[in-house]
Amino acid sequence: MESNSIKVLVTGSNGQLGSEIKVVSDQFPMFDLIYTDIKELDITNFNEINLFLNKFKPNFLINCAAYTAVDKAEKEIEISTMINSVAPGLIAKACKENGCKLIHVSTDYVFDGESKTPYVEESLVNPTSQYGLSKLKGEEAVLREGGAMIIRTSWLYSSFGVNFVKTILNNAKIKPELKVVSDQIGCPTYARDLAMVILSIISKGEEHFIPEIFHYSNNGTCSWYNFASEIVEFAGLNCIVTPIESKDYPSIVKRPKYSVFSKEKICNTYKIEIPHWKTSLGNCIEILKLDGLI
Repeated sequence: MESNSIKVLVTGSNGQLGSEIKVVSDQFPMFDLIYTDIKELDITNFNEINLFLNKFKPNFLINCAAYTAVDKAEKEIEISTMINSVAPGLIAKACKENGCKLIHVSTDYVFDGESKTPYVEESLVNPTSQYGLSKLKGEEAVLREGGAMIIRTSWLYSSFGVNFVKTILNNAKIKPELKVVSDQIGCPTYARDLAMVILSIISKGEEHFIPEIFHYSNNGTCSWYNFASEIVEFAGLNCIVTPIESKDYPSIVKRPKYSVFSKEKICNTYKIEIPHWKTSLGNCIEILKLDGLI
């Protein structure tokens, strides 16, 4: 790599977002990307993070690492807290000490879902689950260190990993009917779109890096039922999708009923155009078809 390239460290690089960053990175030849996951870097160990940053001297760090098993988090409190709450603070502290700009990814679960209007970055946080609480504590730990950008996203999916889109596809191939919740409203986010936005922000240079909270999802809103119906239709599967209410779907977690973000701030600040969720879903389904997964 040339000496004037921008060094970017990606933690949690084997997850959905990290995997998509790998895919789109060839569109950013000015970047020297370093990918780590648990085998390469223990983000719960400050000394290890500090030594890693001191050795590789990245200009930016994108923290994609997260404990995302929402239901399991209710029982696995210690590990979800360690990964989602403690580790981000350690990463932020190490970044601060090494002059590295941090972009930390968070979630709509920091809100209680009781709003009737799209959540802005300053909206009151009030998580209703251990997962949401752990992510909020992670945000707070990052903000305490200062100098970091936090990007909250919602309903993330990808052709990689385990997510709602792939779960619906797998079930729709073997079941004649799927029952999906219709009274939870939100914004799906294609991880590839989010990856492009994050790398685009970094490409603008350190002088355009704004250490604040931003919201990002695809445009448009839908229920999980609407989302599932479009997935099945795009894939051309002969499965009936039936709407049900949240009370009819057994879950130990109270999920937000309303997870719609205002994206005005990130659009105005970084002059980005956000695709509609149906457009991005279609793109993801086409990739899954090419990969032989449909």
